[in-house]
Amino acid sequence: MMLAQVATGSLFNLSIGLVGTGAALGVGLAAAKAVEAIGRNPGAFGKIFTTALIGMALAEGLAILIYFVVQPK
Repeated sequence: MMLAQVATGSLFNLSIGLVGTGAALGVGLAAAKAVEAIGRNPGAFGKIFTTALIGMALAEGLAILIYFVVQPK
Protein backbone atom coordinates (compact mmCIF):
# COMPACT_ATOMS: atom_id res chain seq x y z
CA MET A 1 0.00 0.00 0.00
CA MET A 2 1.38 3.36 -0.96
CA LEU A 3 1.85 6.16 1.54
CA ALA A 4 -0.62 8.43 -0.30
CA GLN A 5 -3.32 5.79 0.01
CA VAL A 6 -2.69 5.42 3.73
CA ALA A 7 -2.81 9.20 4.22
CA THR A 8 -6.04 9.47 2.25
CA GLY A 9 -7.62 6.63 4.23
CA SER A 10 -6.54 8.21 7.51
CA LEU A 11 -7.93 11.57 6.47
CA PHE A 12 -11.20 9.90 5.53
CA ASN A 13 -11.41 8.16 8.89
CA LEU A 14 -10.62 11.37 10.74
CA SER A 15 -13.23 13.37 8.83
CA ILE A 16 -15.92 10.74 9.39
CA GLY A 17 -15.02 10.62 13.08
CA LEU A 18 -15.34 14.39 13.38
CA VAL A 19 -18.68 14.36 11.58
CA GLY A 20 -19.97 11.63 13.88
CA THR A 21 -18.80 13.52 16.93
CA GLY A 22 -20.44 16.72 15.74
CA ALA A 23 -23.72 14.98 15.02
CA ALA A 24 -23.71 13.26 18.40
CA LEU A 25 -23.04 16.56 20.16
CA GLY A 26 -25.80 18.28 18.20
CA VAL A 27 -28.37 15.61 19.00
CA GLY A 28 -27.30 15.48 22.64
CA LEU A 29 -27.52 19.24 23.09
CA ALA A 30 -30.91 19.39 21.39
CA ALA A 31 -32.27 16.64 23.64
CA ALA A 32 -30.77 18.17 26.79
CA LYS A 33 -32.17 21.61 26.09
CA ALA A 34 -35.57 20.17 25.14
CA VAL A 35 -35.78 18.28 28.44
CA GLU A 36 -34.73 21.42 30.30
CA ALA A 37 -37.35 23.51 28.51
CA ILE A 38 -40.10 20.94 29.14
CA GLY A 39 -39.10 20.87 32.80
CA ARG A 40 -39.53 24.63 33.00
CA ASN A 41 -42.81 24.72 31.08
CA PRO A 42 -44.56 21.34 30.83
CA GLY A 43 -47.51 22.89 29.01
CA ALA A 44 -45.36 23.57 25.94
CA PHE A 45 -44.39 19.91 25.53
CA GLY A 46 -45.82 19.52 22.03
CA LYS A 47 -44.10 22.52 20.47
CA ILE A 48 -40.78 21.88 22.20
CA PHE A 49 -40.77 18.18 21.34
CA THR A 50 -41.56 18.85 17.67
CA THR A 51 -38.86 21.49 17.34
CA ALA A 52 -36.28 19.31 19.12
CA LEU A 53 -37.14 16.31 16.96
CA ILE A 54 -36.71 18.36 13.77
CA GLY A 55 -33.36 19.69 15.02
CA MET A 56 -32.13 16.20 15.85
CA ALA A 57 -33.22 14.87 12.46
CA LEU A 58 -31.39 17.69 10.68
CA ALA A 59 -28.19 17.02 12.64
CA GLU A 60 -28.32 13.30 11.83
CA GLY A 61 -29.25 13.98 8.21
CA LEU A 62 -26.27 16.26 7.79
CA ALA A 63 -23.98 13.60 9.25
CA ILE A 64 -25.33 10.98 6.84
CA LEU A 65 -24.99 13.38 3.91
CA ILE A 66 -21.37 14.16 4.78
CA TYR A 67 -20.63 10.46 5.15
CA PHE A 68 -21.70 9.83 1.56
CA VAL A 69 -20.11 12.99 0.13
CA VAL A 70 -16.69 12.57 1.76
CA GLN A 71 -15.40 9.27 0.44
CA PRO A 72 -11.88 8.11 -0.29
CA LYS A 73 -10.99 8.07 -3.95
